[in-house]
Amino acid sequence: MVAVSFASCGNKQADAEKATADSIRIADSIAAVEEAAAAAAEAAAAAAADTVAVDSAAVVAE
Repeated sequence: MVAVSFASCGNKQADAEKATADSIRIADSIAAVEEAAAAAAEAAAAAAADTVAVDSAAVVAE
C-alpha cells in the first residue's frame, strides 16, 4: 500500500513538472511569434516611410 502511494505521488509530481515545462515551451513559442510579428510590422512601416520619402522627393523635383 505504501509503495502504491509513493508511486502515485511521484506520477503527480512528474505530471506537474511536464505541465510546467509545456507551459514554458508554449509561452516561449508565443513570444517568438509576437517578436516576429513586431519585426515584420516595423519593417513594413519602414518600407512605407521610405516610399513616402521617395514620393515626396519626386514631387519636389518636379
